[in-house]
Amino acid sequence: MITVGILTMSDKGSRGEREDLSGKEIERMIKDLPAEVKAYEIIPDEADIIKAKLKEFTDQKRLDVILTTGGTGVSPRDVTPDATREVIEKELPGMTEAMRAESMKKTPNAMISRAVCGIRKQSLIINLPGSPKAARENLAVVLPAISHAVEKIKGGQEECGKA
Repeated sequence: MITVGILTMSDKGSRGEREDLSGKEIERMIKDLPAEVKAYEIIPDEADIIKAKLKEFTDQKRLDVILTTGGTGVSPRDVTPDATREVIEKELPGMTEAMRAESMKKTPNAMISRAVCGIRKQSLIINLPGSPKAARENLAVVLPAISHAVEKIKGGQEECGKA
């Protein structure tokens, strides 16, 4: 069973002024991995808070996967990718490239996504957009690779490609 943390970046959501539909959508989708949500929080778009939560989810809670939603665009308050880059040890550009490529088929606005995917310790961190529709579409792209990625991050010896 893969352990998952969901971290929603939303100023309004963190103050209780907006329902977190994206986080709920992510939670619904990951159950098929199979995965279990062990941590779920809504925090403001503040880089220091984001970094602290990512470190808590990876270093203390030792979750296999952390899925963030929100703050991946270009508005002044969108700092999730910047905070993520500061805590990861390895970046996984293929995952973000795949998400953007698939999203570009639906909207040209996908090209301004700054989402980041990477590894800290033995945890996979994936930034997803803040809208429920975009979060669902982007997660669907990388979902098939998550189990294998977690296995490899933890030192699994299974071959990546099978003849």
